[in-house]
Amino acid sequence: MNILDGKALSQKIKEEVKLEVQKLQDEKKITPGLAVILVGNDPASAAYVSMKSKSCKDAGIYSIVHEMPETISQEAILDILAMMNKNPNIDGILVQLPLPQHIDTTAILEAIDPAKDVDGFHAYNVGRMTSGLDGFIPATPYGVMELLKEYNIDPQGKDVCVVGASNIVGKPMGTLLLNANATVTTCHIFTKDLKAHTLKADIICVGVGVVNLIKEDMVKEGAIVIDIGINRLENGKLVGDVDYEKVAPKCSYITPVPGGVGPMTIAMLLKNTIKAAKLRENREKK
Repeated sequence: MNILDGKALSQKIKEEVKLEVQKLQDEKKITPGLAVILVGNDPASAAYVSMKSKSCKDAGIYSIVHEMPETISQEAILDILAMMNKNPNIDGILVQLPLPQHIDTTAILEAIDPAKDVDGFHAYNVGRMTSGLDGFIPATPYGVMELLKEYNIDPQGKDVCVVGASNIVGKPMGTLLLNANATVTTCHIFTKDLKAHTLKADIICVGVGVVNLIKEDMVKEGAIVIDIGINRLENGKLVGDVDYEKVAPKCSYITPVPGGVGPMTIAMLLKNTIKAAKLRENREKK
């Protein structure tokens, strides 16, 4: 059993990003800028945004967080997004999800300039990803693909089971693996017999937020398990969606939680921000 070490790879990518930032500053006089919208006071969202801000600062990326009250109107958020779309110093815009129930998440995400959509959630970028064209890829599945690449794991021809069908993780994960010529089965809450699908898989990717969803008898010998889930137990311990202690001995490769996919998400967000900064010249010419 081998550990897919997302923490180590994320550090490597962050160092590469830092060099890219320096190069942009030296050659183009551009400092990449990332704006984050945080609505409400969800502790998990606030902690995640704080980690993003720290990573930006470490890499030399200009970062600003717009903190908004839970009761803010949709129109007010749209106004701020319009302002950010026009701001030439902001290369990347992301809205921390989930948003309060009175806000139409789709309308908010669609209001972001696709050239600044570093989360890859705008329908334009989703369409380009589905078509195998260049665009912004959602950071978490992008991070999984980079992990597989780092460990020379080629999905081509492999049977892959993606457990979870969210727009943020499950659907783009399945799309990227399909683009990499894997045979992909997507499972979700309405799947009749999850075990029947996971047991056949060479690679299992799971991200639904259910502790110990993937058990030892659901994984075949030598499988590769990518645990994208993150759950906090009552004792404060962070765990994924896989019963790690029992499943790990059966795997050829497995991601730990924490230290697997989580750190990769922020690293790939920084990478997307650099990509957006490189598009700045094109935006300015328009």
